[in-house]
Amino acid sequence: MNQNKITVTSPLLPDLDEFNELLKDIWKKRWITNNGEYHQRLEQALAAYLKVPFVSLFTNGTLPLITALQALRITGEVITTPYSFVATTHSLWWNGIKPVFVDIKRETGNIDPDKIEAAITPKTTAIMPVHIYGKPCDTDAIQQIADKYGLKVIYDAAHAFGVEVNGNSILNAGDMSTLSFHATKVYNTIEGGAMIMHDEKTKKRIDYLKNFGFAGETEVVAPGINSKMDEIRSAYGLLNLKQVDAAIEARHQVAIKYREALRDVDGITFWDDLPGVRHNYSYFPIFVDAAKYGMTRDELYFKMKEQGVLGRRYYYPLISDFSTYRSLPSATKENLPVATKMANEVICLPMHHVLSGEDLTRILNLIVK
Repeated sequence: MNQNKITVTSPLLPDLDEFNELLKDIWKKRWITNNGEYHQRLEQALAAYLKVPFVSLFTNGTLPLITALQALRITGEVITTPYSFVATTHSLWWNGIKPVFVDIKRETGNIDPDKIEAAITPKTTAIMPVHIYGKPCDTDAIQQIADKYGLKVIYDAAHAFGVEVNGNSILNAGDMSTLSFHATKVYNTIEGGAMIMHDEKTKKRIDYLKNFGFAGETEVVAPGINSKMDEIRSAYGLLNLKQVDAAIEARHQVAIKYREALRDVDGITFWDDLPGVRHNYSYFPIFVDAAKYGMTRDELYFKMKEQGVLGRRYYYPLISDFSTYRSLPSATKENLPVATKMANEVICLPMHHVLSGEDLTRILNLIVK
């Protein structure tokens, strides 16, 4: 096979000449980390773009999850989803917290609010939902449960950059939300992440925690860690912010073409856009019903791979199937029937801003029979 590989994603890259100009300025200032000018500018620019009050930048998307749990002093048990990237649950494990898995909704892939109350125990202190594939959770229902039982809510919004419901950012839901700016995401800073919080006092505390707990030159107010974003990636992020809307629209056009081509393929299902939602088209999952399609998910996945089309089985296996978590009482397939079925059927098709018409034809010719 001589054809080029079509990857599941492709990084959004700033203009190299523009980036070089910013690098020259950073070199001139000789301030390359520790809350420099570009770090501060990116936090302000992101807060404005995302329609949130406060942003704290991190060096990746996992550390804000870990830090949010520390900042809110979460202990005991946290209710979460098995259908996500492992960083979601690893953040709990690293804080000595027991994950409690509940099932998801077939319509969105997100945690099912109707299953949360039954999982609450006297040890439950928080809920950690995930806006999977950037599709917004039922934040109102989750908040009602949290308020009823006095629980905190931390959203893993790694996929949800720029997503809005009726013009309002979903990042404002809950007590905190966290983002990933990894190279595979819609918006990236190569590696990076952020935390969204609602007030200046919390922002200050988070900024202390991500800088070893320092509140000044000689005062340490908490046992913090080092998770600051540097000036170089902050500058890169400022430039990418200028072009992310165009990249999202290019992804939108890819989604439209996928839906048009796959709408009447027996055994292949996908999700349409939700009313009132500004989607970011970060992923395009399809679900393969082997009995109707005549081929299993894995047979299609490997057929595509052999032809250089690199989809991904996000999220398979479930987090609850990994060795660290499979012995938990909540990790059984009987407790997670919808998540188990989706994990066994899903393929995320290539989805990014530089896919060509020729690329899409190659991909779809492997799926549409």
